[in-house]
Amino acid sequence: MNKRNIKLFIIGIVVLLVAGMLFLGVAYVQEKAKHKAQLEEIEQQQAETEEEEEEASTSQQLKEELAEAERNTYTFLQGPKSWEKSIDWSGEWSGAIVNGNAFGSFGCGLCAMANIYDTLSPYEVSPLRMCKYAQKVSAYAPTYESGAIGWGDMKTVLKTVGMDVEVATKPDNYEDFCENLKNAKSAIVLVCSEDDDSYWEDTPGHYVNIWHYNEEEETVFLADPGEPSHNRDRIDVEYVYDALKTSSKFQVLYVWSYDEDDNTWKGDGIKDNWNRPDYL
Repeated sequence: MNKRNIKLFIIGIVVLLVAGMLFLGVAYVQEKAKHKAQLEEIEQQQAETEEEEEEASTSQQLKEELAEAERNTYTFLQGPKSWEKSIDWSGEWSGAIVNGNAFGSFGCGLCAMANIYDTLSPYEVSPLRMCKYAQKVSAYAPTYESGAIGWGDMKTVLKTVGMDVEVATKPDNYEDFCENLKNAKSAIVLVCSEDDDSYWEDTPGHYVNIWHYNEEEETVFLADPGEPSHNRDRIDVEYVYDALKTSSKFQVLYVWSYDEDDNTWKGDGIKDNWNRPDYL
């Protein structure tokens, strides 16, 4: 083999070696990139799993917190049938006659106010005692023809017992209503089946009390003094919003907070016989 052939042979070997190294290098880079992509995919899957587990944990924690809050929420019933059947939250106030009118026929607003006072303050009064107190500190004056308490009197009474309240009309859109419920401790709403009968039927006008807005599910905890089957039910906010009585001057009373220093009553104790639930 002459020098020229040897040189060509060596060059060929070198070319082969360089090509092999380049091939191995490219393969290494590709394998490394593939491995990196696999690691990133695994990390992404782990992150998504952790996020899902965290969301599930947060959701479960929220449900547990709401359930605990619901257990400690007062939901008085107004009617004599509930009392006759010994249903939880009913009491002998259902048979009381106030200025010639039966409490069971008009006491929904008073039950709602007692719910708010007893739940948010450290005190406890019956709906009938709330009725008597309302007559002392506001212009509320039930008669034989009409016993329902009005928005202005409810506002006056609740302010004297330390509640920061606002009487308002139905928000123009559902989202604003949900935002208000998110910020409120509670609310009294006036519902009417003429506006919507999806949930309340044959209801010309009725005060109910709503609590504990769940932003994730858009539901509220309902205190319905007139219907035991509705009382302590968790329902869609949409049912409430659609049924707000638009023929009334106002539709909602929001309770934003409670301040003990602003409570001038501090009435305590339920002397009426009533069916206190075991979980309270």
